[in-house]
Amino acid sequence: MFGISDGLVSNVALILGMAGAHSSASAVRLAGVAGLIAGSFSMAAGEYVSMRAQSELMQRELDVERQAIRHEPEDERRELAAIYRSRGLDMKMADELSVKMMSNPELALETHAREELGINPDQTGNPLQAAGSSFVTFALGAFIPLVPWLITSGTSAILWSVALTAISAFSVGAALAAFTGRSWLWSASRQLLISAIAAGVTYGVGHLIGTR
Repeated sequence: MFGISDGLVSNVALILGMAGAHSSASAVRLAGVAGLIAGSFSMAAGEYVSMRAQSELMQRELDVERQAIRHEPEDERRELAAIYRSRGLDMKMADELSVKMMSNPELALETHAREELGINPDQTGNPLQAAGSSFVTFALGAFIPLVPWLITSGTSAILWSVALTAISAFSVGAALAAFTGRSWLWSASRQLLISAIAAGVTYGVGHLIGTR
């Protein structure tokens, strides 16, 4: 949803900015296509780098913890027992549980990762999957305001771009409410307002600057 929203807002702003400058239909189409492609690759690259860095950081922390479990098992057991005691277990039960967890190296690593580091060793992220998802969702959002310019031009294309964007922005906002728990009408209206401001400002700037 967030990728669709980003693509929708950024490309409608670009398209209407060009249209406001009285650019030719072909120039608007070119700008829209360029915005879709460049934005999609930019989002995918950014998501890949971010997720890769996060995954590498998690793996490094897991490696440090794995070495500590291997070379300082008693210290790690005491750490684990202290965590259990801080969560309400009595000393005897905490010690027994920590001994049991430390008896299996892989279980010990998983337990320390969850309890001490707050991460799941099996879920360190998939950079390629995240990049692909960002690429597709951004492209989908960016394509919506571009559609009219592939069919028609001029005022008709502008109005259709505005209408399709408004409907899509409202729908995306309403869908996001399912995740945020906020009122769907509030979420949809906010998304529509943000999109309208971005599109209106760039259209106005394009109109004022114009093309020579």
